[in-house]
Amino acid sequence: MLYHWLYPLSQNIHLFNVFKYITFRSFLAFIIATFVSIFWGKRFILLMKLRQFGQTIREEGPESHKKKKGTPTFGGVFILGSAMIACAICGNFVSFPFLLALFVTVSYFFLGGLDDYLKVLKKNTKGVSARQKLLWQFSTGLLAAYVMIKWNVTDSQVYLPFVKDPVVDIGWFYVPFAAFVIVGSSNALNLTDGLDGLAIGPTIISAATLGLLSYLAGHSELASYLFIPHVPDVGELLVLVAAIIGAGVGFLWYNAYPAEIFMGDVGSLSLGGCLGTIAVLTKNEFLFVLIGGIFVIEAVSVILQVASFKTRGKRIFKMAPIHHHFELTGWPETKVIVRFWIVSLIFAILALATLKLR
Repeated sequence: MLYHWLYPLSQNIHLFNVFKYITFRSFLAFIIATFVSIFWGKRFILLMKLRQFGQTIREEGPESHKKKKGTPTFGGVFILGSAMIACAICGNFVSFPFLLALFVTVSYFFLGGLDDYLKVLKKNTKGVSARQKLLWQFSTGLLAAYVMIKWNVTDSQVYLPFVKDPVVDIGWFYVPFAAFVIVGSSNALNLTDGLDGLAIGPTIISAATLGLLSYLAGHSELASYLFIPHVPDVGELLVLVAAIIGAGVGFLWYNAYPAEIFMGDVGSLSLGGCLGTIAVLTKNEFLFVLIGGIFVIEAVSVILQVASFKTRGKRIFKMAPIHHHFELTGWPETKVIVRFWIVSLIFAILALATLKLR
């Protein structure tokens, strides 16, 4: 909102011309979100403890996790709350890509909040049923994707890494395809959220990568030089990404091992949905498999584990998602977390390398 109030004054006060620049507003959004989340975080944790909003731990999980029972949850509230404050100040609310990403994020935020509410306060260990959750997620994703195509926010062409030109135009089939990417990203990040700081590290790395790709795709000259699709106004997503990174850094301040608060579904579902939406808007649906490689590995490990047990009666891993497998093989929790961060960073660098290998 600050952008809409102050930038028009630049005709009389030259200083306000800085609000024209996405890079300046992104930097400002990062600073605001970081300090708001750190400042608010401590008070939010105290409030959660006072209200006894503590995490429940599944009985079949690693024994070392039992001591985490009762740790405050709903951390996604102060992550997204801090990010939204920064976006309200620095965001451009006439940008369709920016509004669509916010729409998906907020929708999944309420879904995750309801899920956490049922689990923690109503003592319903299952929360929102899988069928109801998928219905909510796909309804949101399909609506967002429909708007993208109907109002020409983006097109229905599909791009592959290392290839300059689009490989196929799938028309209206792009709507369910884009929804699948968004829903898959949301659930994959949700599965990754199982150790102190494990999910937020790759989230920050993936968001930073997508933020850079958003800026490049929104800049016609840079997009042309790099042979990537130019999407008008998509550069504004850098402001949202910067706000999420800042809020994530503030959250990590308290979520680092040993965690003082957990993200909860309210955070993981919404952040995953946001990242998936940005990947779709920037035409990086397939590259996102590499950018969010850790999320993909976690999700695939669960799929393989379930499929193997149902078809062969045997498990592939000691426990799924795969981060629990490494814990049970003897890796300390902190080592699992840091190594997953390292792998996530390597994936991000490889994804950026594809920009010059087309």
